[in-house]
Amino acid sequence: MKIAVDAMGGDNAPEAVVCGAVRAAQNYHEEIILVGQEDKIREVLKAHNAENTPGIAILHAPDLVDMHDDPATVLRAKPQSSMAVALNLVKKGEADAIVSAGSTGALLSGATLFCKRIKGVRRGAVAPVMPCKGGQVLLIDAGANTECTPEYLLQFGVMGSLYMQKIKGIANPRVGLVNNGSEDSKGDPLRKEAYALLKAAGEAGHINFVGNVEGRDVPLGACDVAVCDGFAGNVMLKTIEGVAKFMAGALKDVFTANLGTKLAYLACKKGMDDFRSLFDQDAVGGAPFIGISRPVIKAHGSSNDTAFMNAIRQAIEYKKSGMIEAIEQNVQHMTAE
Repeated sequence: MKIAVDAMGGDNAPEAVVCGAVRAAQNYHEEIILVGQEDKIREVLKAHNAENTPGIAILHAPDLVDMHDDPATVLRAKPQSSMAVALNLVKKGEADAIVSAGSTGALLSGATLFCKRIKGVRRGAVAPVMPCKGGQVLLIDAGANTECTPEYLLQFGVMGSLYMQKIKGIANPRVGLVNNGSEDSKGDPLRKEAYALLKAAGEAGHINFVGNVEGRDVPLGACDVAVCDGFAGNVMLKTIEGVAKFMAGALKDVFTANLGTKLAYLACKKGMDDFRSLFDQDAVGGAPFIGISRPVIKAHGSSNDTAFMNAIRQAIEYKKSGMIEAIEQNVQHMTAE
C-alpha cells in the first residue's frame, strides 16, 4: 500500500509530518510518499538520521497551500502545491490514500475535485470519533458542510452507521439526530424533515435510528453516530474540546494546590492518566472524509509526529476496511424520495 502524505500541511510541517511518516513506515511497513519541498524534507530526515528509512519516498512539490488561500480555488491556482500533487497521486491510482493537516476546506474541495464523491453521495462529510460514556461516538458532519438538506443528513446517518460497523466493529450502531430536544416534534424544518427520513430508514432496517438526541446527551453515550449539519457539528466538537481542556486544567490546579493534594494525586495517578488518554487527540490521528471515493484523512492542524503516525495508520485501516465499497453497495438507501 502507498500513502501520500502532504508534508507541507499543518502548523508543525514539515518536521512533525516527516517524523510521523518515518515512525509510520517503521511500524506499519507500508510505503509513505512524502510530497512537498524536497530540500526541506531531506533536511528533517538528515537531522533525525532517517535518510535511509525503508518505505519512505519523496516527491517534490515546490508550492504549498496557505491557510489564507481561498479553499474553493487554491488547488486550481496552485497545481504544484503539495496538497494538489498528493491528491493527484491518489486520483491516478499511484497512491491508495492521502493524509494532510492542511486547510480543511481546500482538502475537501480537492478531494471532491480530484478523487470525486462516491456515485450517489451528495456531499462528503468530515467525521471525527470522540470519546463518550461507555465507548466512542462518531460526529458527522463536523464542519465540511455548514448548509445541509434533509437528504444530506440522511446520507450522513447511513454512512456514519457503516463506518462504525466497518471500522469500530459495532454490529448495530445507534444513530441519533442532534437536536434541541428529544421529542420528535422539536427542531427547525431541516431537523424535522431529516427526522422523518432517518425514521423511515430505520423502519426499513437500513439503520438503527434512536431518534433525536440533545447535545448534552452525546458525550453521555446516547448514540454511536451523532448526525448534524457541519455548523452545529463543528460548534459541538470545539465546545467538547474546550471543556476537556478546561477540565484538565482545573484538575491540575486542584492536585497541585498543596503538599496534601500532590500526595493524593500520586495515589490516583494511574486513573488520572487513563482519564487524560480519553481526550488524547494524538492517539486518534485524524478524521476521514466519508463519502469520497478514495481514502482522504484530515489530520488536525496542530498535529505532532505521533498524531501524523496515527493519521497514517487510520488511512491504512480505512483502505483495508471495505468502507468505500460498503457505501457503494448501500447508496440506494440514501436517497430521499
